[in-house]
Amino acid sequence: MWLFFTLATTLIWGAAELFYKKGSHDNEKYGHLKVCVLVGAVMGIHAVVTLLTEDVNFELMHIVDYLPVSLCYIVSMALSFFGIRFLEESISDPVENTSGAICSLMCMIFLGDKISLWAWIAIAVILIGILGVGFLEKKEGRRVNKYGKKLATIAFIMPFGYALIDALGSFLDVYYLEPDITPLRNVTADNIELVANTSYELTFALVAVVLFIFMKIKKVKFEITKQKDKAIAAVCETAGQLTYVYAMSGNGAIAAPIISSVCVVSLLLSRIFLKEKLSAKQYLFISIIIVGILMLAIIEGE
Repeated sequence: MWLFFTLATTLIWGAAELFYKKGSHDNEKYGHLKVCVLVGAVMGIHAVVTLLTEDVNFELMHIVDYLPVSLCYIVSMALSFFGIRFLEESISDPVENTSGAICSLMCMIFLGDKISLWAWIAIAVILIGILGVGFLEKKEGRRVNKYGKKLATIAFIMPFGYALIDALGSFLDVYYLEPDITPLRNVTADNIELVANTSYELTFALVAVVLFIFMKIKKVKFEITKQKDKAIAAVCETAGQLTYVYAMSGNGAIAAPIISSVCVVSLLLSRIFLKEKLSAKQYLFISIIIVGILMLAIIEGE
């Protein structure tokens, strides 16, 4: 089932990226914080529903136990939300989604995961495809908008920061979601995914409250009714996070690079719904990524 949840996560988060892009505007100073608030609110609601309807056996200390992972994901997402205000998504997404390959490397080095030669080749194929898409997008004229050298530089650094911090979060998840060694207290193989996801969602909800209070103090105009695209993205983000923990608990070292191809989904959706066009070379690199995903699926199915 881990492969099903992995592919579901990829599709759902691809849709989320589309709506993040639609809802992001370079002249909206606190736009990235508004997205964080909406994502935190939706995740908080889902966490409460989970606690009321599922036998999670949740303890408040789980939030503290899982805090290193939660903070990695929250910080990386905040960086992404900031960068997307100034960067074309087709530039930032491929860079951000190299995090899966970085995670696989960390799993091999620090956790001693054994990955077959063919799996490594498939991961390399995915990485080549992702970088190829990003290179072509940049080469064909998509550049950082000119909002001053300092701001442009900061914005361009954001995807790289996301890739590194998100990879660290994914790496920690592989460790935290292993029942025999997890730092999460009083969990079992049956409830560990729900405990981890609920901890993350509640942490994000608390961060959202802090950010909302901050914007109120700053007297930032924040009309929920005008944040439709951000809200849809938040719902997709939450749904994808739920399937993500099941994907990572099944085979995290392989699931991570597959999920990295979420940029392919977001690029295709952008072309379909935002009427953007792909070149023949871009389709070629997208095909390369799909081949890599199919290779991993076949290898793991044997």
